[in-house]
Amino acid sequence: MPTLVGAGIVVTTLNKILAIAGVVVTLGGVALGFRSVSAGGTVCGSAFQPAAGITPMACDNALNSSGTLVTVVISAGVLCLIAAAAVKVVRDKVSA
Repeated sequence: MPTLVGAGIVVTTLNKILAIAGVVVTLGGVALGFRSVSAGGTVCGSAFQPAAGITPMACDNALNSSGTLVTVVISAGVLCLIAAAAVKVVRDKVSA
């Protein structure tokens, strides 16, 4: 079976890029989860820890939006890490 000389380098580079991007995006999502949000001048706290004593309806929309953003960003990071693992498994099976 013929192999391309540079294909291994490309796959290794792709694997590293996916892994690094996955870690960076996941950590970015975690950082977004600790970012404080506010609604109408009321500090609502963060997606991970809402502020104590807030009126729930005043901050519901801001906290829901923040929680959704955090979920999407962390999920994207985890998908990048899964893709990196999948590329590594396929590369190892092909080279074996």
